[in-house]
Amino acid sequence: MHTETETTETDATETKNAGACPVVEAIEQIGSQWRLVVLHDLHGDGEKRFNELQRSTDASSRTLSRVLDDLEEDGLVNRRVEDKPIATYYSLTEKSRELCPVFSELESWADEWVESRVEA
Repeated sequence: MHTETETTETDATETKNAGACPVVEAIEQIGSQWRLVVLHDLHGDGEKRFNELQRSTDASSRTLSRVLDDLEEDGLVNRRVEDKPIATYYSLTEKSRELCPVFSELESWADEWVESRVEA
């Protein structure tokens, strides 16, 4: 049960952050470490099988399976199943392909600022 003070503080914080909400929501959708790794990997290589993604990302099969399910649920990854031979392929959706320029900008920013921080 929230006290009146806690409720007022929560409302004030939500009001203060209202302008950042779309950015915060976007980061929540793509922002986990494994989600970013998988999206970046698919961005660079296009369609991949589960085992290929597992090798290239070093994710455990349990983690990768969970992340792919989440990404598919959020409309960021397509899953395609072939019958003969049985194989599951993953690729970016149009929604996630629209993130490619964002990834490029983040990479440029990181090259300039993250490396500088490490060197300093």
